[in-house]
Amino acid sequence: MGRTEEFQGLRPLLFSIAYRILGSVVEAEDVVQEAWLRFEASATPPRSPKAFLSAVVTRLSIDVLRSARVRREEYVGQWLPEPLIDDPYEDPARSAELADSVSVAALLLLERLSPLERAVFVLREVFAFGFPEVAVAVGRSESACRQLLVRARRHMAEGRPRFAADRREREELASGFFDALREGDVAGLQKLLAADVTMVGDGGGKAPQLARAVSGAQNVARVLATAAVLVARVDVTFEPHEINGQPGAIFRDRDGRVLHTMALDVLDGRIRAVRLVVNPDKLGHLGPVADAWAVDRAARRARRPSR
Repeated sequence: MGRTEEFQGLRPLLFSIAYRILGSVVEAEDVVQEAWLRFEASATPPRSPKAFLSAVVTRLSIDVLRSARVRREEYVGQWLPEPLIDDPYEDPARSAELADSVSVAALLLLERLSPLERAVFVLREVFAFGFPEVAVAVGRSESACRQLLVRARRHMAEGRPRFAADRREREELASGFFDALREGDVAGLQKLLAADVTMVGDGGGKAPQLARAVSGAQNVARVLATAAVLVARVDVTFEPHEINGQPGAIFRDRDGRVLHTMALDVLDGRIRAVRLVVNPDKLGHLGPVADAWAVDRAARRARRPSR
């Protein structure tokens, strides 16, 4: 097998590692591309292409994440990871870990970790790399990696919910939610939301936000229903779609361009969080991006009573 074929076979794994460390589709793709260039330029073929490329991707991702942390400190409003529609890597033996680790809730928990803790956690807990491989990938001793993992596990456990919803429950709840959203049904939405539900939007200062932060079932239901009715008047549509392995939807303007994504976090029979990514810089990998400002202006005009 040639290098190109070896690399293409490993690309899904490499992207999945990079995305979980970075929370960015675009940056993960850039890291994978750089890893290919280094793999192609290496004078002698590595004994294990998987080990070599995983280590390169991990180290590059750590460097990018350190730089990204500085930018995120200056980020306007709530930062959310770039929405991922399809995780390219599959491993039936670890399907539960893979699905859980790519959810928006899990990626936000990973933000609590240092770059090294995050890399060690992803390699060991999500992809089951051995400690010798992890140590090489992050450039630390096995003993240091074990300590990093202990700290990472503790931070992750502190923020994880005690009960997770099964797939069927999530799908049924999401179906009812989006039916109520189409109708602008405040009561229908409210009964599906947890009492302490939160809704946040990530516009990055580059798009109007449905809400910076709204909490409480009644408030969230009212804001969602009002917004859904308004944007429907200017032909905004949405199709339910998994976002980061969880129920969600992609919203589009009248020309089919991506306006924003919505991801739902389901727990104990209720929706506990609604998260919207509106920042156009985070939507380009999904297709042509709508002018959210123009849609917002049109919706506001449609709201005014005709004379």
